[in-house]
Amino acid sequence: MKRITANVSGRVQGVGYRYFVTDRACEIGVKGYAKNLADGSVEVVAEGTESRLREFAGTLSAKDDSVIRVEGIEIEWSDATGEFAGFGIRR
Repeated sequence: MKRITANVSGRVQGVGYRYFVTDRACEIGVKGYAKNLADGSVEVVAEGTESRLREFAGTLSAKDDSVIRVEGIEIEWSDATGEFAGFGIRR
């Protein structure tokens, strides 16, 4: 099991991005959270198999969404901690 920590920038707050990410995480089967940060970006932490995480990371750009505008994604990989029971939104 692996873990990704992604910092997503652009127009990602106030446009439903965390809900978009949560839906994709549940569809793909990864666990973790999405959280708004003070600088206007969104932190996404997810754990799962490497293949599922790669699939999930590919959806973070929200290319087909008409409101969300992702301008940058920085992803760090690490070992999973196993701390998550599901995927949710943190405030």
